[in-house]
Amino acid sequence: MTQFMDVHRGMRGITEEQLREAHQADLAIEKEERVHFKQAWADPESGIVYCLSEAPSAEAVQRIHERAGHKADEVHPVPLTV
Repeated sequence: MTQFMDVHRGMRGITEEQLREAHQADLAIEKEERVHFKQAWADPESGIVYCLSEAPSAEAVQRIHERAGHKADEVHPVPLTV
């Protein structure tokens, strides 16, 4: 499985609780697309949220985010890590 980093914009003012709820919404249905969301980060000032996942495709990641109610603006494969 490939790792993906996705970016959500326009979430200015997001709280830790809201980030946790959005992440839990993804986790609740991730298995339906064979996706696993590992972690999420947010910057409330800029409104940018990042999510790291493992998935069979970027499209699978996006489908989960869309169904959970927070479509990603970008989904990038991360084939190399150290």
